[in-house]
Amino acid sequence: MRFSRISLENWRNFGHIDVPLQNRAFLVGPNASGKSNFLDVFRFLRDLVVPGGGFAQAIQSRGGVSRIRSLAARHPSTDVVIDAEIEDREIVWRYRIAFNQVDPRRRQDDPVLKEEKVWRNGDLILDRPDPEDNADPARLTQTYLEQTFANREFREIADFFGSIQYFHLVPQLVREPERALGPQNDPYGSDFLEQVAKTTPKTRDARFRRILDALKVAVPQLNKLELDIDDRGTPHLRGNYTHWPRGA
Repeated sequence: MRFSRISLENWRNFGHIDVPLQNRAFLVGPNASGKSNFLDVFRFLRDLVVPGGGFAQAIQSRGGVSRIRSLAARHPSTDVVIDAEIEDREIVWRYRIAFNQVDPRRRQDDPVLKEEKVWRNGDLILDRPDPEDNADPARLTQTYLEQTFANREFREIADFFGSIQYFHLVPQLVREPERALGPQNDPYGSDFLEQVAKTTPKTRDARFRRILDALKVAVPQLNKLELDIDDRGTPHLRGNYTHWPRGA
């Protein structure tokens, strides 16, 4: 499965964008242009379904609806909308979620689900709010996506969102071996080398060779890249160099 399109309304600093995605995409732009805000959409979708997450937690961890809603939205009643298209071989899924505050007029920042829809190959298989939601508004504090008893028809989407990984590697954290022990799935890379160490040697070596080929364009003297495990079990990334030419 892969994302093939993402559409946003009033998300962070985006009023409205509709972006088709290929197998690989690169975001290029100056500081404060919205690159991290765009990527945070994928983290948000993951946070909806991971253990300890969920709709309310995903929003509260970002400071509430008022912190997520674009400043370009002129009225607090304006919904935040995420619309994602996912391709899975011959199946095209589409997941749409819209949310807002419980009472924007009173600045109550508790999130409420305004819309949740799922399409499978163009057929609408989930359409919320439904009659049960209207009879019990408390149900709109959770998505069906995060509930295993309710997402059976589209659990593939939940599993896919849950597999999303986000890395914003900070070199200082990666280089400090003491930080590698303890944290798990740290997006800033304190356990990055530990995750590398858990990769099978065949896969790891193949990736190291590709990285080495790229690095040698800038550093021709680099001739080896390897993972070393010290006596304490802490992983270290090592590079071996040939001698620098005289006069260099």
